[in-house]
Amino acid sequence: MFCCGRWGWRDLFTLTTGTDNQRAAVRGWLAGLDAVQPDIADRIITAWVTTWASSVWPELDDVPFSASAPGYPLARHVNEVTRAGQVLMPRAAEDWGATLDPEIMLPILILHDVDKPLLSDPRGKTSLAKRMPHGVVGAMLLRDLGFDQRIVETVATHATDAPFHGDTAEAHVLHYADLFAADHALRAQGLVPFYRR
Repeated sequence: MFCCGRWGWRDLFTLTTGTDNQRAAVRGWLAGLDAVQPDIADRIITAWVTTWASSVWPELDDVPFSASAPGYPLARHVNEVTRAGQVLMPRAAEDWGATLDPEIMLPILILHDVDKPLLSDPRGKTSLAKRMPHGVVGAMLLRDLGFDQRIVETVATHATDAPFHGDTAEAHVLHYADLFAADHALRAQGLVPFYRR
């Protein structure tokens, strides 16, 4: 069992299906759910409801993309990543010869930042964000919800500062979609985009 200090990883969130209102809010918040099987969409919604309900954020719309870009909503970023990834999937198939399963790729895109509600609060980064790398807590949650190991591993290792990264076509598509959308968020806030760092 992974452990940090006096708490175990299961103390980082409480699995919940949430209320009908929470589920409807998440469903309305996310792009791409209509392109996955209903049972996968249901688990995706549960994952987002779990991190939202386990966070300090009263409204999911208030969660920022990043503590360094607090004026840019996480929902906008996640949806931009999902749309960019959907555009990149056929390019990866045509240009790289990669076979990307939408039932794996779309959940990766939609869930890549599922732990962000737990990693920030209105004052900036939470103490959890200072102890755990971004992506790891989300991957733990996705494992608990029974997502495919390829989804879990890609979410766990997608952050630019992760100690190692996956070498799958899914990981590459997520990387480019995520940085494309992240640079847009940073530029929109008047901040230095990743490509200039």
